[in-house]
Amino acid sequence: MLEYKPTEIMAIMAGRMVKNGDVVFCGTGLSLIAATVAKKMYAPESIVFFETGGIDTALPELPISVADLRVMYRTSINAGLLESFSILGHRKVYTKAILGAAQIDRFGNLNTTCIGDYWHPSVRFSGSGGAGDAACLAAEVIIFMQHEKRRFVEKVDYLTSPGWLSGPGAREKAGLYRGGPTAVVTNLGVMRFDERTKEMYLSEYHPGVTPQQIKESTGFDIDISRAVESKPVTEEELRILREEVDPQKLII
Repeated sequence: MLEYKPTEIMAIMAGRMVKNGDVVFCGTGLSLIAATVAKKMYAPESIVFFETGGIDTALPELPISVADLRVMYRTSINAGLLESFSILGHRKVYTKAILGAAQIDRFGNLNTTCIGDYWHPSVRFSGSGGAGDAACLAAEVIIFMQHEKRRFVEKVDYLTSPGWLSGPGAREKAGLYRGGPTAVVTNLGVMRFDERTKEMYLSEYHPGVTPQQIKESTGFDIDISRAVESKPVTEEELRILREEVDPQKLII
């Protein structure tokens, strides 16, 4: 089996989920890697855009944040927040958002605000940025997480970005008539959400990982009965990731 870092397999698995013609809203960090991987390997005709206004960027080189000027390189439009979020929530555009988080619960609700009580947290993070808007407006959300019990929790300490909220019908009741999380990509596997219950279940486990290992690394009871092994990472995928996507190892 090929040797690779957890961040590398996460980037490749998420990149595989992007298809030609997809309109992808990209956040910071591993989301940037996944979008760049997708453009270089799987979906060169996908449209990647950022909240800072770079719309349909070429991504010849990895930006280090959504404010990096490289997100504006050879774009169709260099605009701003208003234009980006107008595209994100446009009813005639099927948009995919790629987001990261510090905590997630069984319904895909995300916390990027704090750990512990909001007024006296043990850790305070950078907050929502555009993630809350993306979780509300995008037609589909793909989530990046490190797979640990402290991150996969029964209930998030603070709800920054809504997933399926409390289950079936909850998003609609809250006025969110489209969207919701479809996949969670981690260093151990890929989780998806049951169509009926909206609860997370294990869809794929990465080579070298067992479903039981994932179950033990999750802070709530997760269904592992439907899991299959992920398609192995190839030498060519790793070569492109290491030599063309992030040769300076800025993120991986």
